[in-house]
Amino acid sequence: MGTELHELLRSLRVWAPEATELPPFDPATAPGDPLELFTRWFAEAVAAGQTEPHTMSLATSDAQGLPDSRIVMLHGADADGWSFATHAGSRKGRHLAARPYAALVFYWPVLGRQVRVRGPVSVAPAAEAHADLHARSTGAVAAALTGRQSEDLESPDALDRASRAAWERAGREPDVPVPTWTLYRLLPDEVEFFQGDARRRHVRLAYRRAGDGGWGTRLLWP
Repeated sequence: MGTELHELLRSLRVWAPEATELPPFDPATAPGDPLELFTRWFAEAVAAGQTEPHTMSLATSDAQGLPDSRIVMLHGADADGWSFATHAGSRKGRHLAARPYAALVFYWPVLGRQVRVRGPVSVAPAAEAHADLHARSTGAVAAALTGRQSEDLESPDALDRASRAAWERAGREPDVPVPTWTLYRLLPDEVEFFQGDARRRHVRLAYRRAGDGGWGTRLLWP
């Protein structure tokens, strides 16, 4: 089995020309604020047909400092930070309560790009979490109502019953409150933009927040 996996891995290509365009990136032309460059790159990923460009890896650590990561959805990005949501009692919610610092990674292989973000995380007001949830689909509300995220599941039937009840309630009460649903904001103190290059001369531009709240930049070796 290990040999089969090894051979399969060796058969795969990264950034195959038929699926990926590696655009040039001149860091000298980058704006002074990383949010502006992120917005530009995000729009270009959407235009290039990147599947689910708003999904990102969220890395947290528990009270003992042990790391964990998962894929979540970006809910927004502005001067207040990059936002995402989950139940406060979920594993990531408990991690953030113990250690309110996290890292995000976006990967857009269609353009050979990734963006890494890290910084302290704060909790948005409950009214904003409510508005954010109810701006989404009925399915998103039903999933939030199902709750108990990260807890042990007794059986698939238990999930089916809870989900059916949640869907019915979401349809019946479109503005139903979900008290545990929490909107988090990561205010970055570091943002890195990575542009792949066919000759492996990748461009890495790192922004770091300065003491006055502005940004400084530096290039990193690939």
